[in-house]
Amino acid sequence: MSVQTITQENFDELVLQSPKTVLVDFWAPWCGPCRMVSPVVDEIAEERDDIVVGKVNVDEQPELAAQFGVMSIPTLLVFKGGEAVNKAVGARPKADLLALLD
Repeated sequence: MSVQTITQENFDELVLQSPKTVLVDFWAPWCGPCRMVSPVVDEIAEERDDIVVGKVNVDEQPELAAQFGVMSIPTLLVFKGGEAVNKAVGARPKADLLALLD
């Protein structure tokens, strides 16, 4: 499955109401560590049909970043049943990101 672009308008539908676990990457185009994590997040999206993977551009969606207390990027949040259950801040290896999902 491809990565979903998450906005204020579709956040409830794609993340909070999703029957699947959702991995959300809060990022910005100018952020070096975000550019390191982005291909890993894309890879996870392609490999895992059992989850939804989305990205929030914090420059375009500052309300969402504020709502979840995102102070540094990249920040990755895992949602299950509409609740944030796990969080990682900064560039992480793929194994660490996969471990967030379990």
